[in-house]
Amino acid sequence: MLDATQEQSDPGHVMTVLGPVAPMALGAVLMHEHLLCDLTPPANRGRAAEDVEITLETAFDVAYRPGAHRGNHRLSDVGLATREAALLCRAGGGALVEVTTGGLSPDPAGLAAIARATGLHVVMGAGFYTEPYLDPDTLSQSVEQLADTIIAQLTRGAGDAAIRCGIIGEIGCSWPLTPFERRSLQAGAWAQRATGAAITVHPGRDVLAPHEILDVFEAAGADVGRVVIDHMDRTCLDVAEVIALARRGCVVEYDFFGIETSNYWFGVVDLPNDWMRIRAIARLFDAGLGEQVAVSHDICTRSRLQGMGGHGYGHLLRNVIPLMRDRGFGQSEIDTLFRDTPRRLLTLPGDAEASTTHEGEDA
Repeated sequence: MLDATQEQSDPGHVMTVLGPVAPMALGAVLMHEHLLCDLTPPANRGRAAEDVEITLETAFDVAYRPGAHRGNHRLSDVGLATREAALLCRAGGGALVEVTTGGLSPDPAGLAAIARATGLHVVMGAGFYTEPYLDPDTLSQSVEQLADTIIAQLTRGAGDAAIRCGIIGEIGCSWPLTPFERRSLQAGAWAQRATGAAITVHPGRDVLAPHEILDVFEAAGADVGRVVIDHMDRTCLDVAEVIALARRGCVVEYDFFGIETSNYWFGVVDLPNDWMRIRAIARLFDAGLGEQVAVSHDICTRSRLQGMGGHGYGHLLRNVIPLMRDRGFGQSEIDTLFRDTPRRLLTLPGDAEASTTHEGEDA
């Protein structure tokens, strides 16, 4: 692990839960996953005895209606997560961006234990999820207070552990944005300016939501080229809308790979399947925007884990890359998606010095 003096003098590094590593050490990267999280609505937490048991008889229904089964959105078993991460490594994965932020029960020590046990490089996200998941004290904070928390998570460590985050987000947003969520985005922009970290954002479920988010970032002085807008699969169903969004300079992310169902549990959405996602990404490459695309699975339920009958974190590497090759993707395009773009986004400047002053901003 590098000491603080080395970190400040190096040309750039990726901050993992075990410390900084060279960008070239990452291997194939998944840009948006959850290893340990709790997406159960806060009012329904604390009743583990009622959690669904996933068996051969229940597996399909739990996967088809993931939000209807108590406990399915709770990933809290470090041993299980370690086994699943090991399967990703076996499939050829080198790194994973874990975007469980405030409100979703982040577990820095658990992530560090998984990384030590498997050799997987795990990059942890800083910041806050959507308003319904947060406590009153957090919701009352100013932009400056929120930014100071994010900067501290990136530069000193998250929670009680000195385990540093390496990316901002996923910042949770609703449609329309709540006042807190707008402040949270502004705080992310301030933290990015202070540290150089990339930002990844969970947008509200409306085609206009990503543009509203970019408007907030631009007004707050963020580097939009280091902003990832997540969940294209359920937000911008027409690839022309995704192309228009990418032309604003951000990275667009298809992160529902492995979800191939007509039943979207948050509303009526005609979700694509994997080959449709591949076709959309090919259109982005054809438009000269291939370097502004990220891919992942966004696993956040037990029913999607390989040991529970799901596709697991290795699905993109085991199954989707062959589909890409079948549909004309070459090695350079695959490397762009899984190696080059993630490295660019995750590399932090070696000489960045975080500042907690926020001049000229209106909280």
